Amino acid sequence: MADLGKKYCVYCLADVTSLRLRCTECQDIELCPECFSAGAEIGNHRRWHGYQLVDGGRFTLWGPEAEGGWTSREEQLLLDAIEQFGFGNWEDMAAHMGASRTPQEVMEHYVSMYIHGNLGKACVPGNIPNRVTDHTCPSGGPLSPSLTTPLPPLDITVAEQQQLGYMPLRDDYELEYDQDAETLISGLSVNYDDDDVEIELKRAHVDMYVRKLKERQRRKNIARDYNLVPAFLGKDKKDKEKTPKRKISKEEKELRLKLRPLYQFMSCKEFEDFFESMHKERVLRTKIRELQRYRRNGITKMEESAEYEAARHKREKRKENKNMVGAKRGKEDGKDGEFAAIENLPGFELLSDREKVLCSSLNLSPARYLTVKSIIIKDHLQKRQGIPSKSRLPGYLDKVLKKRILTFLTESGWISRDIS
Repeated sequence: MADLGKKYCVYCLADVTSLRLRCTECQDIELCPECFSAGAEIGNHRRWHGYQLVDGGRFTLWGPEAEGGWTSREEQLLLDAIEQFGFGNWEDMAAHMGASRTPQEVMEHYVSMYIHGNLGKACVPGNIPNRVTDHTCPSGGPLSPSLTTPLPPLDITVAEQQQLGYMPLRDDYELEYDQDAETLISGLSVNYDDDDVEIELKRAHVDMYVRKLKERQRRKNIARDYNLVPAFLGKDKKDKEKTPKRKISKEEKELRLKLRPLYQFMSCKEFEDFFESMHKERVLRTKIRELQRYRRNGITKMEESAEYEAARHKREKRKENKNMVGAKRGKEDGKDGEFAAIENLPGFELLSDREKVLCSSLNLSPARYLTVKSIIIKDHLQKRQGIPSKSRLPGYLDKVLKKRILTFLTESGWISRDIS
């Protein structure tokens, strides 16, 4: 009765309960793996018929001498797990297989059988042949392979990483350059019935995607080289305070702005060396002009130049003092001549300097200006107290003069703007 559930090979009568191959064309034909591999034929059964693998899941792939007694079903679950979770995620792989295996057992079995075992030695050679090397341009060029080499992560805090959307372990940002570049290859698939045109089209899509990745990495390298991230976070100001540099002139700042598109073709050090060389050239040209000026004045030794500079400085100072005295004297004379038309009229001494200028420009006598001023101020005070008042300005005051005087009094603070 115990043998009723067992299956036997129809050719050699071996027990095939755990694993057998069933013919899909002949009825009740089941062979053991040894007879199947030998191409056994019996009755109407032929070796080229279709077969179906019937697996009970209880046989071992590595033989009874293998450690742990892993069954074929567990091996299948292990290979599915390594494909789904990747090498190294032993905890997730053990959970995928169930409670029968621990993460340590999963790791030891995979490493011993699939990497260091015969299967690993046959599939993973020590020296990989036909390795392709890119010889298109030297390292560091616009299209060199070094562009795809990951850079070390930025030295920034967690809060700054969240502000930038930066992922340090991947050296990526949440929003990358050309964010939709992956759509070029996300829908690609290789089919056996593709013709040559479809294959070339898919290769073109992959090539475009690789170019976008290289451009994305190139921009990251430029931002890293020129310290654009610390500049965005405000850290470059502190670094500049710690390391004082020479003062940059206004002309050099304008030139840097004009040459900013060249940043992508030069490293930061090359760019700084370029402007440093230009600065040294300007200093040398200035020194050469100074030496030529010494030679024109008969100076042939550097010891004589100090005495010459001291004498030149004294001459320039005396000339400057003379110019200042002449300008002051001319200014005083100009003031006296400016008020010559009204300085002898009554009320002149009661005017301020600004009022003198106003009366002189309006050709208005000081007495008449003072009368108009007092009337306007009195009317303004009555209006502020709520007392109705009627304008009593003299008839010699036309609209232009009235407007000029009102504007002057408002700017001087004598009256508020509502009177005008």
